[in-house]
Amino acid sequence: MRPRILITNDDGYDSDGLRALERAAAELGELWVVAPASEMSAIGHAVTLTRPLRVRQVGERRFKVGGTPTDCVFVAVGELMPAPPDLLLSGVNRGGNLAVDVTYSGTVGAAFEGALRGIPSVAVSLDAFRDCVFEPAAEIGVGVARELLERGVPEGVLLNVNVPPLPRERIRGVVAAPLGHRRYSEDLVERRDPRGNPYHWISGTDVVDRPIPGTDCVEIKRGYATVTPIQVDWTDRPTMAQLADWELDRG
Repeated sequence: MRPRILITNDDGYDSDGLRALERAAAELGELWVVAPASEMSAIGHAVTLTRPLRVRQVGERRFKVGGTPTDCVFVAVGELMPAPPDLLLSGVNRGGNLAVDVTYSGTVGAAFEGALRGIPSVAVSLDAFRDCVFEPAAEIGVGVARELLERGVPEGVLLNVNVPPLPRERIRGVVAAPLGHRRYSEDLVERRDPRGNPYHWISGTDVVDRPIPGTDCVEIKRGYATVTPIQVDWTDRPTMAQLADWELDRG
């Protein structure tokens, strides 16, 4: 039986990256596309709790959801699909999700939700915002997904794939890499609406990466696609051991 595959993203149902991923995964299994009706970038692992979710079917096994990427996983697994998927693919995202980006990313958030549910999950991102050609990233992401289906990873681990904006023949390879370290500028722009009331744009887009050898931020600049395993259990075990000696119970 062909594997059942759920595809979602955070750039929205009509994004070119989603279409590229869908085409690349077509031979891999039975596809279900359940994606946000509009762009939901940088929304992380958010879940909608204060308003109803509107779901619209737009084709066979194809749905738009008026919510976040994580909402899409909730709705797909809990309501739309006859059984949980064998694989979750999220992307292809416009813009890399490297280092600290994984905490902001709705693309990674959807894969995080999949991993929480025990579903093998892959987030795929193209490290570009302009003149995006998504096919190489989709091809590499699906290649990683094939390996995941065959070999598996521990439960509660997702794979975060980032691909440089290069033609496929110029990508030097695919390497496993830990998360790097990056910092964004903290630009905040204040403006006035037509009624004179102030509002703000968070506009910090300048990125400073620490050149830590072997990390995703460095390897992608060297022309490699990167695969980073991310575990959903964020507990820091060494600090847990340290806390055992603290006088925490002060009654």
